[in-house]
Order: sequence, then C-alpha cells, then structure tokens
Amino acid sequence: MAGFFRDYGGDMFTEFERMRREMDNLFGDWELSPLGLRSVGTGTFPAINIGVSPERVDVYVFAAGLDPKQFDISLQQNLLTISGTRETDQPKEAQPYRQERFTGNFRRICTLPEDVNPDQVEASYHDGVLQITVQRQEVVRPRRIQVQ
Repeated sequence: MAGFFRDYGGDMFTEFERMRREMDNLFGDWELSPLGLRSVGTGTFPAINIGVSPERVDVYVFAAGLDPKQFDISLQQNLLTISGTRETDQPKEAQPYRQERFTGNFRRICTLPEDVNPDQVEASYHDGVLQITVQRQEVVRPRRIQVQ
C-alpha cells in the first residue's frame, strides 16, 4: 500500500478534490440537492410549509396571484396532491427578455402523517396563501387519563 502512494507522483488530496468537483458537475452539488424521496429543490412552485399538532395537519401553499378555482386538491390515504395552472399575464406577442416568475401547470405531492382523516379536510385561500387543514383521527390522539 505504501508503494502505491509513493509511486503516485502527485498530491493525493488534490486529486480527490478534482474528482469531487467532477462529480459535483456531473450530478449536481449535494448541498443544494433535496433530502428525502419526496423533497424538492429550490425554486419549485408553489412553496409549501406543513405544520402538525395532535389534532390536525396544516398545509400552507404559497401561490400568490392564482384564482382559487384553479386549484385541484385531492387526498388519497396520506398523499396530498395539489395541482393547477398559473397563467401568464404578458401579451402573447411579447418576447420575454427575462422571466423569473413561474407560469404553466404545476403539481405537488406531499406525504402527510399516516393518521390523517381524509373525510375531514378544509381548504381556504387568503392573501395568496392556500391553507389546507386535515384533521387527525381521534383513535391515535394521546388521551389524558385521570387517576382517582
């Protein structure tokens, strides 16, 4: 083994750094990559926050400028699907010089806790935020037992 490093003729750590840079170029920078099976990268539309409590799960979808009727929301078991279309408001003949606002069809799928109740779902849209509230099943909620 010592002979391998002696015969190599270069700085081993420099070579490892070069290989790391090549892998980042090939596969993308791991620090910017999403974590988890259903995670998404930066810039995914719409942005979503999910909060949980013992009673319910609240999903906040940040989608300013959308008509609430454009959303298609479904819950199958514990998979929440939110889809829709964000239309462009620029004239058809205009050629965009720079376009940073997302337009077109979108679809987001979120895994919620397994104890959500698909029969108790409410959705509201205010000030560009779609809030979806899903109640959790009472059977699995912690229950306080009084000792007598």
